Amino acid sequence: MSRIGKQPIAVPSGVEVSVAVGLISVKGPKGNLTQTVPTAMTVALENGQVVVTRPNDETTNRSLHGLTRTLIANMVEGVTNGYRKTLEITGVGYRASRVGTRLTLQVGFSHPVEIMPPQGITFEVETPTRFHVIGIDKQMVGEIAARVRKIRPPEPYLGKGIRYSDERIRRKAGKAGKVGAKK
Repeated sequence: MSRIGKQPIAVPSGVEVSVAVGLISVKGPKGNLTQTVPTAMTVALENGQVVVTRPNDETTNRSLHGLTRTLIANMVEGVTNGYRKTLEITGVGYRASRVGTRLTLQVGFSHPVEIMPPQGITFEVETPTRFHVIGIDKQMVGEIAARVRKIRPPEPYLGKGIRYSDERIRRKAGKAGKVGAKK
């Protein structure tokens, strides 16, 4: 049996989970999330915990078991605490600012790049070189952070660009002059 799939999900106080056929809805202090669940998986509420079970040990059901449990756990965590991805900007003259709800990036292009957040996502600028993508949906927070990073990914020679705060950039040595080259 799946080690992750068989663990029950504790539902904290203030969070309401409703189970329908093929659909899970989680309501909490930060908002509401819904997720479709594979029909083969059985989701039940037992003693203030959500339990996911699978019908048999077929390969597809085994792979969906842990996935379904993790998606539901992410929803409960999202409506309780929310998710946050921190990005940092490195480079001379590179900076971020927030205008209204939009994130404005100046990262070496001839024009500033403006990013309009989708529903449920907010940007928070801590310093001109450090900002956060915040939301309750883990998938959407990660997707938007990846799209922002893609505007100017970090390059390996000088390290300039947008990177995650916990990301390490492997630096490369630049050109080296030839030893013993004739003039």
